[in-house]
Amino acid sequence: MADTFRSASVNGIAVPDSYLGRAITEFVRDTESELLFNHSSRVFFFGALAGQQRNLTCNLELLYAATMFHDIGLMPSHSSENLRFEVDGANAARAFLQSYNVDPSDIEKVWTGIALHTTPGVPEFMHPVVALTTAGVEMDVLGLTYDQYSDSIRDAVVAAFPRAPHFKEDIIQAFYDGIKHKPHTTFGNVKADVIADKSPDFHYGNFCSVIRCSHWEA
Repeated sequence: MADTFRSASVNGIAVPDSYLGRAITEFVRDTESELLFNHSSRVFFFGALAGQQRNLTCNLELLYAATMFHDIGLMPSHSSENLRFEVDGANAARAFLQSYNVDPSDIEKVWTGIALHTTPGVPEFMHPVVALTTAGVEMDVLGLTYDQYSDSIRDAVVAAFPRAPHFKEDIIQAFYDGIKHKPHTTFGNVKADVIADKSPDFHYGNFCSVIRCSHWEA
């Protein structure tokens, strides 16, 4: 896997072959499941390719950090009891990048990209690291921009980092396994749909009910 990962190149996009890039690869590969590692790798490529399509440029090391860490908050070793898994992942990336003396302003771009990757309609208007992290996720998980990539591009990415035979159901299960112990953190977020899909007794939080039940008299 490591040799394939380092040698993979799609339409001129390759994993950053740098000290930090290699460290990110090693850390995430040793921490995540194969399913999530391959998914995150594809997200990097689809995000970088989306940058080509949209004429957005950014530091690929930073995009690599954001895409590779974006689901690490699903892993027990990096999952808190009361924070959204996106924030857990963002915090893990921040700590990791701080240990490599990455510029604080760059770390915050990565943090934001991870924290907002499940918040549709906002990241696309932000810094390219933020926008392209979400673009990669939306392509690999939701297929929202599937037709914007040629068969050869999609096939090349998947050949390097395969989708499991039942990836759609497997990724939903991975989301559920990573957040089922803290369903309250999905309030107002797409991951509430994952909890509802897997837990029939789950009740969505209701924004209007929160307003009506607050301590305000009117």
